[in-house]
Amino acid sequence: MRRPSEPEPGGRVRRFSRGERLVHRATAALMAVCVAAAACLYLPQLAELVGRRALVVTVHEWSGLLLPVPFLLGLASRAFRADLRLLNRFGPHDRDWLRAVLTRRPGRRAGKFNAGQKLWASWLAGAVLVMLGTGLLMWFTHLAPLAWRTGSTFVHDWLALALAVVIAGHVGMAVGDPEARRGMRTGLVRRDWARREHGEWLP
Repeated sequence: MRRPSEPEPGGRVRRFSRGERLVHRATAALMAVCVAAAACLYLPQLAELVGRRALVVTVHEWSGLLLPVPFLLGLASRAFRADLRLLNRFGPHDRDWLRAVLTRRPGRRAGKFNAGQKLWASWLAGAVLVMLGTGLLMWFTHLAPLAWRTGSTFVHDWLALALAVVIAGHVGMAVGDPEARRGMRTGLVRRDWARREHGEWLP
């Protein structure tokens, strides 16, 4: 795989490998199905429109259960593992980026992933694990006493709402940055964009 500093066709640089893009697409598709099914279960208007509640419940359960699978398969990719290491490390430039965001200053320093993307990835990973655990307790009712299942339902429902809001924010940010979307779609981004937005990765 080419390093970011090596030229690509059209003066672009490679940001993501094919395997990483497939992991992202598969995770996004499963999450979309899971959230859509949940909406059909909790919103009366959608429930009446869709009907077949038992089928919707099954789709929601299995799409949620399969959510970690793309991540686990992605571990076979060296590029994916390398990016996980980057997402898991905060440096001085990440603290500077967060301060710049809070004070609305320009000139935010960032590596391949900015501090916001690192926080999003960490939060999403934790949320998926909690949703999976609470969902399993709700699915297999014999695994825990009633008090645990009641608590799991409470946590699952409210975290699902928070997850929907944060995902909407994530999509909104992506809509506002066509070059970031192109990087996830094709793996390539413009060199000037990479230098401006992720200067620590591509000086």
